[in-house]
Amino acid sequence: MARKGKMQEHIINSVYLEENMTLKIYQPETFSPLYKYHICIMQDGNDYYQMGRVATFSDQLHDDAEIENTIFIGIHYKDRYDRLKKYHPSGEQYEAYSKFLMKEVVPYLDDILPTYHMGGTRALMGDSLAGTLALTMAIKYPNTFGKVIIQSPLVDEMVLEAVKNTSKIHALDIYHTIGTSETNVDTTKGLKVDFLTPNRELKEVLEQKRLTYHYKEIQDGEHTWKYWQNDMVNALKTIFGDH
Repeated sequence: MARKGKMQEHIINSVYLEENMTLKIYQPETFSPLYKYHICIMQDGNDYYQMGRVATFSDQLHDDAEIENTIFIGIHYKDRYDRLKKYHPSGEQYEAYSKFLMKEVVPYLDDILPTYHMGGTRALMGDSLAGTLALTMAIKYPNTFGKVIIQSPLVDEMVLEAVKNTSKIHALDIYHTIGTSETNVDTTKGLKVDFLTPNRELKEVLEQKRLTYHYKEIQDGEHTWKYWQNDMVNALKTIFGDH
């Protein structure tokens, strides 16, 4: 089925990463510079468009007026090792990637798109390690990224400590899912990891932070795009719904 919206590719020559980074920007069919738009920045961008079907769901939800005007931006990785270096707080390029998002991507989008220039209208979305990045960036820069969708994020002690030690995040709006079968997940480092238990610990910590928080356990859900895609419409309506 043909997409109704418009996909554009923009390249940022990142000073911080010292490489060219491609932004895949999907505008709804009714896009007009006369309107203002929410933005959703997705790491694992190609995966979200191909396996998450975000563009298709954007068409559907905009047609049915179930979400506010939203533009989706996908940023992809070179390979799984590049992804680990950039997305996890212990990765050697995490700080550079954070600066790329904060100081290059956000100003660029605010410059070329009719955005609100407000944290509450900017979202970060990510699955697994990309979810880890979305969460840690939002708690570090809550005035820049006010909404978060995290699907089965990798949560370890470093991530839990960062969330426990953060403050002034009461304005965040977080949508968080984890599958109940995610207890033995293969990871880039070759280890099998229990994702479910630390995600439940993360839930306990976030619930104490008095922010807007939506938590969902997907029964028998596994660490795959099948389950993330199945929940995508609910995730987008929860965070971008015209409440």
